[in-house]
Amino acid sequence: VLENQDLQDSIKPQKVEFHSLNFNTTLHWQPGWAREARDVLYFVQYKVYGQSTWQNKDECWGISSHVCDLTHETSDIQEPYYSRVRAALAGVYSNWSLSCRFTPWRETIIGPPMVTVVHSNKSITVKLQAPHSPYKRKRGSKIPMTNYYDLLYQVFIINNLLNEQHKVLVYEGKDKVIKIQDLRPGVSYCIVAKMYMPMLDRSSAYSSRQCTML
Repeated sequence: VLENQDLQDSIKPQKVEFHSLNFNTTLHWQPGWAREARDVLYFVQYKVYGQSTWQNKDECWGISSHVCDLTHETSDIQEPYYSRVRAALAGVYSNWSLSCRFTPWRETIIGPPMVTVVHSNKSITVKLQAPHSPYKRKRGSKIPMTNYYDLLYQVFIINNLLNEQHKVLVYEGKDKVIKIQDLRPGVSYCIVAKMYMPMLDRSSAYSSRQCTML
């Protein structure tokens, strides 16, 4: 029995955590310290906080991977969820390892917007597109993150003659197309943008840089 207890402890999953970007939500864990870790299989369950019964996640039942997609299972974004993982090796099962509580609306990370830049001789037109969630409208198009939050676009300009790190905020608001005027011809400018959520005072990462020479 003691050997089994040691094996149970050595395969028990560690650091069970939800990771979520734009409501694309996965559960991650690390293997225990067993030497035969590559032969270990994992079993994932989930539930809404307050429910008494755990649900099996069929696609993550007896898997060797250390990640499980729970996007579909956490689609009620205001609800708090838990998940747990156990491991098995040679017919011996570990105890369950529990995640922290996870509420998608509060904890998902918002990604940056897509940025397209068109220039004329003294101005730059910036087109912005909010990131999309994995959830779809009836017609099949993916629902943008702006449907779930009061989000603002923040647009920054980098004048490449000046310090590379010197980003100037030129626009904050909800317009998807903005025009930056009175720029200097012959100068290279780069545009980056972020999504900003005033309610939770959180920002996305910066978008990739779009550069143009006037």
